[in-house]
Amino acid sequence: MTGRMLVAYATKNGSTAEIAGTITRTLREEGIATDLRPAADAGRIEEYDAVVLGAPLYAGRWHKDARRFVRRRRRVLVKKEVWLFSSGPLDASASERDIAPVPAVHRVLTVVGAHEHVTFGGCLRDGAKGHIARMILKSGKGGDYRDFEQIADWSRRVAATLKSELAGRAEGY
Repeated sequence: MTGRMLVAYATKNGSTAEIAGTITRTLREEGIATDLRPAADAGRIEEYDAVVLGAPLYAGRWHKDARRFVRRRRRVLVKKEVWLFSSGPLDASASERDIAPVPAVHRVLTVVGAHEHVTFGGCLRDGAKGHIARMILKSGKGGDYRDFEQIADWSRRVAATLKSELAGRAEGY
């Protein structure tokens, strides 16, 4: 049994959606039936064995659509295999070391019993929405710091863990 997984994401300018797309493609390559949906439009999640939820960080806060997703589905999420990711640093730090989740994401990690959380580098390009984003770009601090190989590697680990968890259930553990 390979299970069914939902990759839900929040995004403002599209770069977190691109990370979620890479995660989805990699999970599918690993034999996991995976659906990709914006967190705001994810609908019911009961049919899934597992959920990956990701969102960008803005001023140390997870995007509101991800927070709302958890708040509305917490009772179901605690019964699922869950992984979390954030995107955001506009530097190479996320590729160089593990970055601890911000406090609100750490609470989500604990409340839903998620396997883990990872932070990936962010991306801020010309044309980004929001006053602060435009100010960051104007100061020359934008750019693309996503490491898609790191994202794919993490996704393969998620797939291996899910397969192991589901095999254990099938054997009655």
